[in-house]
Amino acid sequence: MKNVEMTVDGNVLTIRVDLSKEFGPSSSGKTIIIASTEGNAAIPGREEVKVGLNVYRKN
Repeated sequence: MKNVEMTVDGNVLTIRVDLSKEFGPSSSGKTIIIASTEGNAAIPGREEVKVGLNVYRKN
């Protein structure tokens, strides 16, 4: 994962992303990647539940 922190408190999933970070252009070059799970990632302590996240801005 890039710039993604996930925590679970009871039944609530919290996702933290630092919006000041950038990881360069996407493969198409149309957007700048800010954060990504790089596919589907298991939620801590809940391996049967997955999340897929992409945070980006226009280039």
